[in-house]
Amino acid sequence: MIITAGEALADLVPHAVPGGGPMNTAVACARLGAPTAFLGAVSTDEHGDAIWAHLEASGVDLRLTQRRGEATCRAEVIGDPPTFHFHGDGTADRFVEMPDPGLLGGGPHLLHGGTLGIFREPGASVLVEVAETIDGIVSFDPNVRPQIIEPLGRRHWDPWFNRWVAACSLFRGSDDDFAWIWPDRDPADCAGELLDRGVAAVLVTSSTSVTTITAEGSATVAVDPVPVADTVGAGDSFCGGVLTQLWERGIHTPGALATVALAEWREIVAFAIRVAGITVQRVGADPPRRDEL
Repeated sequence: MIITAGEALADLVPHAVPGGGPMNTAVACARLGAPTAFLGAVSTDEHGDAIWAHLEASGVDLRLTQRRGEATCRAEVIGDPPTFHFHGDGTADRFVEMPDPGLLGGGPHLLHGGTLGIFREPGASVLVEVAETIDGIVSFDPNVRPQIIEPLGRRHWDPWFNRWVAACSLFRGSDDDFAWIWPDRDPADCAGELLDRGVAAVLVTSSTSVTTITAEGSATVAVDPVPVADTVGAGDSFCGGVLTQLWERGIHTPGALATVALAEWREIVAFAIRVAGITVQRVGADPPRRDEL
């Protein structure tokens, strides 16, 4: 199955709706028809109840989803492109625990992680250990949030980032992510460094195109303009589209991922762009179901 690991929170846009990068990706994958589980901790407060119902209604497997008594993390989403103001001290998402391995069943599984869960302790240690030990593809979307990282200092974030890069075989980053992680460097140069570190495929996304970079070379797919209501969840939905395509095509291991030709990557990326293109036409992270494509 596909397992997304990390935070679930309430996006205030301005009314509270379920959100959080990894949770949004789980919803996208499940709505597209892939067997998907969410590994994270969800509060028992009213926001947590809404998140749980959202996951359940979308068809996400909840066996790995834990309930906690702490409050739900809240993110005020302001403007477009959005900026985020977080209220997350001591919130439930930080306290995810190591799941029972028996709940996973037979693999190989595709694991996806990123955003806040990769560096917010104590859960960050749990999630990166899962990434370092799982038997299938690890997909990593750092989905950088400078408003949270910079007050803590890059020295707090960088070690977690490096552990996820070492574990992953698929890396997705927006042009803004690349600019923050590697200032004043060309994304193609950074992608080459990631390939040298063992990543099989790098996806560089922007509002106008997506470029896939592998050992074979690079391929760019244009993003067709659509009416945009809200860009929250666009990248998460894109990742959901990519993961669903990998699962459907039987590409479940790092070795298999390394053999994917650029021509096939164009097809995978074009599908994921269509998924994200529907999400941005709605307010809040609301990925499409398969029949909407």
